[in-house]
This record gives sequence, structure tokens and C-alpha cells, in this order.
Amino acid sequence: MLVGSYNPLLVLLSLVVAILASYTALDMTGRIATAQGRAAHWWLIGGACAMGTGIWSMHFVGMLAFTLPITIGYDPFLTLLSLLLAISSSLFALWLVSRRALPTPRLIAGALLMGPAIAGMHYTGMAAMRMSPAILYVPWIFCLSIAIAIVASGAALWIAFHLRQQSFRVRLYRAGAAVVMGVAIVGMHYTGMAAARFPLDSICGAAHDGVDPNWLALVIIVVTLSVLGIALLISVLDLRLESRTALLAMSLAEANQELTYLALHDNLTKLPNRALLNDRLDQAMRTAYREKGRFALMFMDLDGFKAINDAYGHQLGDQLLVAFAERLTQQVRAGDTLARLGGDEFVLLAVVGDPTEAAEIADQLIEAVREPFAVGGHSLHVSTSIGVGMYPGDGEMADQLLTNADAAMYHAKMLGRNTYCFFETSMNANVHEQLELVQELRLALTRNEFVLHYQPKFEAPDGPTLGFEALVRWQHPQRGLLAPDQFIPLAEKAGLIVPLGAWVLDEACGQIARWGQDGHPQWSMAVNLSALQFGHTALIDTVRNTLARHALHPSRLILEITESTAMHDADASMRILERLHEMGVRISIDDFGTGYSSLLYLKRLPASELKIDRGFIRDLARNSEDEAIVSAIIALGQTLNLKIVAEGVETEYQQAFLTRLGCDSLQGFLLGHPLPADQVIDVVTRAALLSEAAAPADH
Repeated sequence: MLVGSYNPLLVLLSLVVAILASYTALDMTGRIATAQGRAAHWWLIGGACAMGTGIWSMHFVGMLAFTLPITIGYDPFLTLLSLLLAISSSLFALWLVSRRALPTPRLIAGALLMGPAIAGMHYTGMAAMRMSPAILYVPWIFCLSIAIAIVASGAALWIAFHLRQQSFRVRLYRAGAAVVMGVAIVGMHYTGMAAARFPLDSICGAAHDGVDPNWLALVIIVVTLSVLGIALLISVLDLRLESRTALLAMSLAEANQELTYLALHDNLTKLPNRALLNDRLDQAMRTAYREKGRFALMFMDLDGFKAINDAYGHQLGDQLLVAFAERLTQQVRAGDTLARLGGDEFVLLAVVGDPTEAAEIADQLIEAVREPFAVGGHSLHVSTSIGVGMYPGDGEMADQLLTNADAAMYHAKMLGRNTYCFFETSMNANVHEQLELVQELRLALTRNEFVLHYQPKFEAPDGPTLGFEALVRWQHPQRGLLAPDQFIPLAEKAGLIVPLGAWVLDEACGQIARWGQDGHPQWSMAVNLSALQFGHTALIDTVRNTLARHALHPSRLILEITESTAMHDADASMRILERLHEMGVRISIDDFGTGYSSLLYLKRLPASELKIDRGFIRDLARNSEDEAIVSAIIALGQTLNLKIVAEGVETEYQQAFLTRLGCDSLQGFLLGHPLPADQVIDVVTRAALLSEAAAPADH
């Protein structure tokens, strides 16, 4: 037998090519698994060509590494046929591992088909030498090489299938697996070579008309490495492009999701907005109609929000809205929808069995809001008014149901706020009337429809006149003269109370200045400040400019604020009142006894007088408890060196009782009704004459 030998360098190169081909095969399986549509077919074909060329190249380099003592050549046709076998088996392998699943029977069948194909490639390449006599093979080694090919194919298929994902860790596993697969392929090849026996008189039939092996090795190695390198480079570039595309797609999806969320949710509170509420409301109506069910629509408004917003600014107002929404959310049941329509208006859609259950939910919401809100370093006390509309019954369409719930909420506010009302048909007419009145109220200032009446304030018990309290009236062109309680709440809700209050202040200061010029410089003028006006940032400048405009001494102006307004935020009130006091303006605490004053703050307030609420004066003759309260208030005021004013004096008993306790001044219908400015001088003069005429008779 002829004894062959191997070129160590070419043997090493064959191992390198096998490992590289194995890594390329593993990478191709990952690309095919992630590709879709026509791209997957192109990756399958390209990967099969690259992988098959790599395996065949390893085989052929291994063949070229083997030399005999005779001249060797290779038949071009059979050599090409062995290449086609390598590509075909690679195509089958890549197709198999790109399936969604690779059960054991399919894996075994694939190995039994692919292993003989790889072995066939090897022995076809050996046949390309066209040896004469034919190559002899040791049977057991020949069978061993085929067994190695089958086992190696099965292992390669299993590894390729389980390393299809694209990640850094998987690429590391692929590198290790490629080494194992490369060694297995090389082992199969050289086992097959070891099975070959060449007789001493052997002649290579392809030595003269076949391919020259001297330059073939270099060409094959260069071409193969180029093919594998290009395949890997394209795979890497495509993977990066795919990753960027996926990242861009994910970013676009997130952006679309965020835009969709923003389109359906309130930006401040993150609650559903009107658009999403309308959709949920339509769904609830369809469900209730189909299943004969019921639900409640609750329209909520935050009482006193405008006052807080004007007093502390929009930023703190927004924080209060967020805290209000969070507290309501804690009370909302799963499946119900809490939405914000805008401003301080919220809506709750709640599935209920009957109105009683809706009333229980409304009670829970009111109770939850009653606790103070800690916002921006302030403890804010607010409440909510709730209007309840039931479906079916209070509206067949979503807009109608929402409008009716709003009408019920408005009615709850008219009842005193901090309560709830169920919708009734008569409420629509009231709401329509109130809306008309609001529109007319907006025009009343420009049309000069407001007038002031002045109620005199007397030194106890019956004079002389110390000053007046300015009381606004609306001379409506159709409705006649309207009292404050008919339009002041509307002015507060519509945001008109601040300009209206500024007009009242200006008109009152102008009038008292004119009376001073007419010989009554001792008279003072009391003007009520609403909570919104008191908290408005322009209050100090408005008062200062008004006094300067009418050349009125500040001590002749008394600004009345209610006890609850002064104590709402005592520290902030203190700062405002101190600035007014420094200006020279006098301060009166109105409706004293109805709030929850802290004596610690009360003694620090720069007030000059306390005004006892008329509710305590009204029942003095019949209620000893009110007498005790009035006595305590007067004693407290005297202790704090404050003047005591009693309003609502309507009987001589009240007059005598208050005078006896030490009340400084009295105000009420017994002594004088509110009068237009042109009647004040005549009435006061006539009262003074009567008082003087009666004086001698008293003696």
C-alpha cells in the first residue's frame, strides 16, 4: 500500500475553516429565525451557500493536505458535485432548525439524512481523484466515519436550534459550540481519510486532466474565507440595522401610546378626560340597556376653589386639584370611572343597583373631602357639591345625562354646598335662569346697573351716627332691585366678584369723601370684602389707589372681613391685614362667633372692631344661650380693646340689652334701613332733630 502524509499547516487551516463555517452556520440560523417574509428565504439560500461552501472547503483543504508518493489531481465534475452535496445538506439543515419546534423524532430523522449527505460529500470528493485501481476502505473505519457524521449532524442541529436567539450571551455560546462542531466535522473527515487504502500500483486518473492541487489550496482557502467573512459581515450589519429599526419601531410605538394616553387623559391629574369619559359613558349606556342595569353619573365641583386659586396662585391651586383627585381615586371602586372635565369639575360614573347606593357613594366622597388638604405648606379646608343623575331616567343621551347631573350639582351649591342632590326635572328651569343671570351679570358693570345703599351705624343706644356700611344692589332692568344674596354667589362662581368688589370700594370711598366735604368728616364707611377679594394679589394696591383717587383719609375706611375668611389661613391673613393697618385703614371682623377662631391669632390681628353676627342678636329676647354668647363676645372684645358692633338690631329689648352690656355701636332696622345716597342726609338730619327734641323729655 502507498503511504500518505499530511501537511500540518493545511490540516490546521482545515480546522480553522471548519470552526468558522460552523459559527457561520449558527449565525445564519439566528438570522433566518428572526427574518420574515421574502427576507427569510434569501437568508436561507445565502446561508446554505456560505455554510455549504465552508464545510466543503474544510473537506477539500483536508484532501489537499494529504499527499501520496504519486502525482494527484481532482476531477472537476465530481469536485463540483461534492460542493453541491455540501450546499444541499446545509440548505436542509438550515431549513430544519428554522422551524418553530424541533421534536426528537424530527431531530433524529434530520441527523439520519444530513449525516450520510455530509459523508457522501466527503467520499464523492475522494472519488474525484479517479484512482486506479479504486481506493480500498476499511469497513469498520468507513462505518465509523458515517456514524460520526450522523452524530455530529444531530448535535449540530440541536445546538443550532437552541442558539437561534440574538444576544451577547448567545453569541458567546455560539463561539464555543462552533469549536465543538468544527472538531466533530474535522474528526469525521480525517476518520474517513484513515479508512482509505491505496494499492502500490495505484495511478491517479485525474492527475493530468484534473485540477492542479498546487494552487487549488490557496484559491479555495482565500475564496472560502472571503465568502464566510462576507456572510458574517452582512449578518452583523443586517442585525444592527434590524436592531435600530426595532428600536425605532419601539420608540414610535411608545410615542403613539403616550400620545393616545395624553389624548384620553387629563394632563394635570392623569384622570380620564372628557373624550374618554364620553366613550365610557356610551359603553355604560349600551351595557345598561342590554342588561337592564343602572348607573349613576355624579357631577362634582370643588367648593371654594376659586378663592384658593386667587389667594395662593394657580400653582398651589393645581396642587390642590391633584390632591383632590388622588383622594377621590382612593374612594372609587374598581370598574367605576373618575374623570376631570376641566377646572375644578370632576365626574364619577358608578355602576349602582339603586339610588340608595348612589347616595352612599356620594356621602363617602363628601366625607373624604372634608378632611383638610396639606398642600404647599398650607392646611386647606374645602368641600364638594355633587349632582347625581341616574340612568335610565335622567337622560337618554350622554350629553343630556351630563347636563342634568350638572344642574343637580348647581342646585346642591344653592342649598349651601358640601352636599349632594339628585336631579329633578324642575332643576333645568332653575339652571337656565341662573345661566341667563350670569350672562346679564357680566354686562351689569359696563351698563352701570349696580347701586349702593348705605345702612347707618349709630353710637349705642340711639346715636349720633358714626358712619355707614355700603351694601350693593343690582338695579336689573327687568327683574327690578335685586338683593346681594340673589347675585353675589353667582358673581363668585363666574369670577366677577373681584371687579364688582373693586367698584363697590371705589363708589363707597367716593361717597364718604363727598359727605366729608359736605360737613360730615367724622363719618366712616364700612365696605365688605369677599374671601376672593381679600385673597386677591391686587387688594393692597386697589385700596391704596382708591384712597388716593378720592383724597380720603385711610382711617375713614373700615374693611370688613368675615371671621372664617380671616381664620382660613391665619398667617396669610395676618400679613395682609398688617399691611392694610400700616396704611391706616381700620379692620372689622364681621359675623364674629360663627367661625372657629383661635384666640392666639385673634389677639394678634390688627383689627379695630368686632361685629357680632345677627344670628345671635335675633333671638336675644327668647334664648338665654344667645344672651350668654353675646355677653361673652362683648367681654372678649373689651378685653382685647376692640370696639363692639352689633348688627341686626330690630327690637328695643335688643337695643337696651346690648347697650347695657357695653356694645359701642348698633346697626339694624330699628335704627335705620339701608338708603340710597341721596336720601341719607335728610334721614340722618331728621333723626338727629328727633333725638334732640326727645332729649329734654327724658330728663
